[in-house]
Amino acid sequence: MVDNRYATALVIGSVLSLLATVYLSVAVGTQQWYQYSSPPEGVNVSVLRAEFINSECDEQIYSKTIFQLNGTLGLWWRCILVPSQSHWYKLPDPKMETLCVSFTLSQQFISKYKNSEEDLLRTYLWRCQFLLPLVSLALVFLSGLVGFCACLCRSFTPTFGVGVLHLLAGLGSLGSVCCFLVGVDLLHQYTTPPEGVEGSMGWSLYLALISFPLQMMAAALFLWAARSHRKTYTRMTAYRVA
Repeated sequence: MVDNRYATALVIGSVLSLLATVYLSVAVGTQQWYQYSSPPEGVNVSVLRAEFINSECDEQIYSKTIFQLNGTLGLWWRCILVPSQSHWYKLPDPKMETLCVSFTLSQQFISKYKNSEEDLLRTYLWRCQFLLPLVSLALVFLSGLVGFCACLCRSFTPTFGVGVLHLLAGLGSLGSVCCFLVGVDLLHQYTTPPEGVEGSMGWSLYLALISFPLQMMAAALFLWAARSHRKTYTRMTAYRVA
């Protein structure tokens, strides 16, 4: 028989885990991790657009375009804001549209270079920033399977493992955000944005950041419930034996 306090902790922890999973999944699939605000200036949009599409993941080329065309950067996407090619919108007030190009899986493992030498720090930060959230989601999914099996077996013991998996998932989410921000800072040192260009964190990154405390709170609830229930069960067993 499970005490109401432990049952409540499990329910709240499950809700927090679900919210964290949704937030992190949305963050991974969207491109608003970091965004740039560019001042209006005379740039050849057509040339920059063509270079952006045909850059083949050349970091220096697409970074320059993102800086100049109000671009955004995500784990799997790079985007720029360009005038629409529709015939209904003409200068001087064209309709703007977002043009995005995705990073392929092989491009995620491309080495980063600085002055013709491989930059190992940026290379591994780039890889970790997209691998860690996937690992985090996998751990949460695994914890859900463990919890489901625990319910079928009517056992409270696996709850401790569920808490540990959520703790590791939370650290993975935080690690992904940290790797991304450090990588962006190093990118700005390698490719300096033009004067007047301002960068800021996007809402996708904030979603990933919010998922971290939610996962940690869920882990704390699961661990507390497992530890407290074990102590109570041990005391009841000792009392019955006595």
